[in-house]
Amino acid sequence: MNDRYYLLKIQLLGIEPAIWRRFVVPSSITLDRLHDVIQIVMGWTDSHLHEFTIGKNRYTEYPESRDEGLRCGMYRTGDLIKQKGRSFQYLYDFGDYWEHELLLENNRYFNPEQRYEIVCLGGERACPPEDVGGTSGYYDFCNVLKDPNHEEHEDYVAWSGGNYNSERFCAGSVNWMLACYLRWSRERMKKWIIT
Repeated sequence: MNDRYYLLKIQLLGIEPAIWRRFVVPSSITLDRLHDVIQIVMGWTDSHLHEFTIGKNRYTEYPESRDEGLRCGMYRTGDLIKQKGRSFQYLYDFGDYWEHELLLENNRYFNPEQRYEIVCLGGERACPPEDVGGTSGYYDFCNVLKDPNHEEHEDYVAWSGGNYNSERFCAGSVNWMLACYLRWSRERMKKWIIT
């Protein structure tokens, strides 16, 4: 590994107690790949649109015009964010409107024992379920799950798969998913699509 590494902290805004993750990526990672990593470390399922806001610019996957933003796959994080202590925003799901803040905690992170180029170092609390209805819907959802006598309790338990725990976070599971992502998204010798 001869790239420069960034230590980033991401926090989901508007939720208390905080839902956050601390993770390491190469500074050369493109914003579309950073989106993939955020989806994994946070626990989202990549079911909705997203955008980054860095300074006055917006970066998204498929902007139809310059007014809708810039194509995130064309930009490397290290070219846009350089200074330690700099923050930028990530918005996921324009309906539920999950706002995240990313903070560059270290722009020259080094750990000689780090085995992979992308790793999650820690975090707290589970990500909200997809399509829960944003911040207010998430709070309602958690309150119903805590009250077995609530009329919608069984429906919410079933809807969430029966095992949602807002306090649960496991960096080991996240790192397994990141290792799989690195394996499957690695560069290939030849493209498999013949043009």
